[in-house]
Amino acid sequence: AKQNNYSPPLTLAACCDTLVTLDPGDYSTPKPMLATKWARTEDGQGWRFTLRPDVKFFSGNPMTADDVKWTFDRIAGIKDQTAFYIGNVTAVNVVDPYTVDIMLRMPAEPILDILAAPGFGILDRKTVMAQGGTTDATDKATDWLNTHTAGTGAYAVTAWARNAQIQLVRNPHSWRGASPYARVVIRHIPDSAAQLLAVQRGDVDVAFNLIPEQISSLKADKQIRVEKLASLDFVYLALTQEAELNKALAVKEARQAITHAIDYGGIRTRLLGGEATRPASFLPVGVLGSTQADADRLAPKEDLDLARQLLQKAGLPDGFEFELSYGQAVVNGISYGTIAQKLQSDLARIGIRVKLNPMDQVNMRTQYIGGKATSVITFWNPPAVNNYLWAGAATQRVAKRVHWTPSDDMLKLVGAATAEPDRARQAQLWIEFQEKMVDQANLVILFQPIYQVAVRDSVGKFPLTAAGWLAEVSGAKP
Repeated sequence: AKQNNYSPPLTLAACCDTLVTLDPGDYSTPKPMLATKWARTEDGQGWRFTLRPDVKFFSGNPMTADDVKWTFDRIAGIKDQTAFYIGNVTAVNVVDPYTVDIMLRMPAEPILDILAAPGFGILDRKTVMAQGGTTDATDKATDWLNTHTAGTGAYAVTAWARNAQIQLVRNPHSWRGASPYARVVIRHIPDSAAQLLAVQRGDVDVAFNLIPEQISSLKADKQIRVEKLASLDFVYLALTQEAELNKALAVKEARQAITHAIDYGGIRTRLLGGEATRPASFLPVGVLGSTQADADRLAPKEDLDLARQLLQKAGLPDGFEFELSYGQAVVNGISYGTIAQKLQSDLARIGIRVKLNPMDQVNMRTQYIGGKATSVITFWNPPAVNNYLWAGAATQRVAKRVHWTPSDDMLKLVGAATAEPDRARQAQLWIEFQEKMVDQANLVILFQPIYQVAVRDSVGKFPLTAAGWLAEVSGAKP
C-alpha cells in the first residue's frame, strides 16, 4: 500500500499475487491470477470477481474474499500513492467466500488493467492485523512488511537491507506448485562496471543496468545472452514554476526554451547506443494515442535559434541559472549524473547555467515529492498499463510537485479521454493532452529506454515485462 516505483514492483510481483495480471508483451488483455473469471455486476456499476479456490498465503492461511476486501480497504484507508490509482473504487463487497464485487464511481472508466499492478497484491488479513495492520491511518504494519511477506506469490521476502539487497525464499504453499529456485537475491549494485564483472564471473545471474558499450562487450561471451524489450518507462526532467524557487522558471517561455535546447538525439545515440525512443509527453510510445509517428510529430525538437527567441520573449536574453537535482543512481545503465552533465552542456549553448546537485536517491525523491526541488531528473515506470495513471498523475500529484495548477479544461480533457469508449476518438483526445503538456513545459521527457538485460545461460527462462515490474521472477527457470 505504500510502495512507489523503481525496484519495489519487481519484488512485490514475485511475492504478492493480484486478482488479474498482464502477460509479457500483451498489455491490453488482463489474464487470470487470483481471480479465475470476472464480469460486470448486474447493475453495471462494478465488476464481480470469482476467486481461485484453495489458495494459501505464505503463512498457510487460506485466502478468501474477506482478505481481498480488507486489502483494498487498507490501501484506501492508508491514503498513500497506491490509493490514488483506485480513486474510482467506491466499495469492495464480499458476496461469498470466493466472490467479491468491486464497485465504481464512474463505471465506464477502466479498472481491470489497474488491478494488475503489484501494489494491489492481496494480503493475508489475519497475519497483517497481528502485526498492527489496520484499514486506516493508524496502520503500523509497514516496518514488518518491509522484511516479511503476507502474500500468495511464488516467493516471500525474508530480509531487506536498504541499498544492499533483498532476499526471497520459495513459498511452499504457492498455488502454482513449487518454484524452481529455493532462493532469489536481488542485489543493489549502483555501478554498471561492477554489475558487468559480477555477471561475467557468475556472481549474479542477471544484470539490469549495463551501458551500451558493456552490452556490446558480451557478444563474444558464450555463457551470457542479452534479452531486449521495449519498455514503457521514461526518464524526464521536471521543472518547477514556483517563482520563490526560481523566478526564471516561473515563465513558461523560459521552460520552453529549455525543451528546445536539449540534444535529444545525442542522448539517444551517444549515451544509450540508440537503444531508446522518446515520447512527446507523459504517455510512453506504445500506448493509445502515442505512436512513434505521434511522438515524432509532437515532441519538442532541438532548435537553438527557437530556444534563443523564447528566451528573448521571456525577458531573459542572456539566459539564467537554475539548480538541477538528481539521485546518485543508475537508470538503463546510465548514471543520472552523466545525464545531468549532458543537459548542463546542452543548455550552456544558449546561456542557461545549470548548477548540478547530486543527492541520495531517497532524499531527492522526498524533496521532489514535497515540492521543494527547483528541477530534477527522475524516472517513471508504470504502476499499471493505463493511460489515466500517467495522465492523471501528471495533472494531479506530479503537477503539485512543480507547483503547476492545471486548468479546468485540462482536467476535463483527461477525464473525457479516460471515459471515451470510441478508441479512435480516445486516441485523438490523448494527442490533445500531449500537445497541452508540451506547451506547458514542466515535464520534459528525455528518453524511453529499450531494456537490455544480461542473462547467464544458467537461467533458461527469464521473462521481461514492460507492465511496470521489469521481470516475471515467478516465471524464471533454470
